[in-house]
Amino acid sequence: MWRGAAVRAVRGIGSSRAASGAAAAQLRRWLEGELEGIRGAGTWKSERVIASRQGPHLRLAGGGAGILNFCANNYLGLSSHPQVIRAAVQALEEFGAGLSSVRFICGTQALLTPEDAVLSDELNHASIIDGIRLCKANKYRYKHMDMHDLEAKLQDAQKHRLRLVATDGAFSMDGDIAPLREICQLAQKYDALVFIDECHATGFLGPNGRGTDELLGVMDKVTIINSTLGKALGGAAGGYTTGPKPLIDLLRQRSRPYLFSNSLPPAVVGCASKALDLLMESNAIAQSMAAKTQRFRSKMTAAGFTISGKDHPICPVMLGDARLAAVMAEDMLSRGIYVIGFSYPVVPKGKARIRVQISAVHSDEDIDRCVEAFIEVGRKHGALP
Repeated sequence: MWRGAAVRAVRGIGSSRAASGAAAAQLRRWLEGELEGIRGAGTWKSERVIASRQGPHLRLAGGGAGILNFCANNYLGLSSHPQVIRAAVQALEEFGAGLSSVRFICGTQALLTPEDAVLSDELNHASIIDGIRLCKANKYRYKHMDMHDLEAKLQDAQKHRLRLVATDGAFSMDGDIAPLREICQLAQKYDALVFIDECHATGFLGPNGRGTDELLGVMDKVTIINSTLGKALGGAAGGYTTGPKPLIDLLRQRSRPYLFSNSLPPAVVGCASKALDLLMESNAIAQSMAAKTQRFRSKMTAAGFTISGKDHPICPVMLGDARLAAVMAEDMLSRGIYVIGFSYPVVPKGKARIRVQISAVHSDEDIDRCVEAFIEVGRKHGALP
């Protein structure tokens, strides 16, 4: 009897493993089909390993040395600034590698509830979209920077308790700037709050680098600002939210991403703090980047390329075709210029582009060399006559 039960148990395990194996094989076939579809569409995204510090000149693993880097969010060149590095080392030695802990755990919800509404620009960054999906508010999506559509959505959202308009300050794929003056006017008209994500604006947009709200003169009309420490402010990691003190206090009590994430490593805090000190002392770095951005945009436009956005260091070279963007980016790398092609699903179908990002630490010679390479590659692949 015992032996019979054991045999049945072993057979059960065997059949369970067989079923599990069949499911795994089915999953594998599906995954391989999806991956092959991505390759066939020309939208496969290769990852390269950087074997040097972040900066205008890189060394790639596998032998690529002396590569000009035009695809980083290192807008102000602070990720390798000697004072920023020293501040990180000092914080590391004083406070250690990390705190090995999440913050005090309590609460399960954030600001918006099912009684409220959030109105989001259709081209907001994926991180904003994912955050909105996680909240329980009623969701509205308005056409990109279309104030007539936003007003219609605000009118429809009047039935809700709170209304929050959420937008990128600067849109990372197109390099365009949200019309914050008009958004704030509509928010005031319809008793709504304004939230902006400043990840591609903090440190360099506006007279003092405070972002798009400073650039457009609405610092007193924006309620909530989210931004990052991982781009212009040293390029390490982490981010922050600013707003009315009671709102920040509530987020500290109820925001799940805040409560259940480890505290920032001391070195990251040291980097960002020193980066802010440098920017508070002078706006010369930001002004240098603005001049270099204008140089690149004007030369590329004169050559016949279409550059999306306006006056932003994100300079998308619009090509339309995904394969063309991928092939041209590879050809640029063979000429020592590191840029990345973007295509669906990162950007809409038919709007593939190579995104170029200008940094304050690029020299005029670096920019001119990049433009010359684009002209050569563009003519080779038919993007230019």
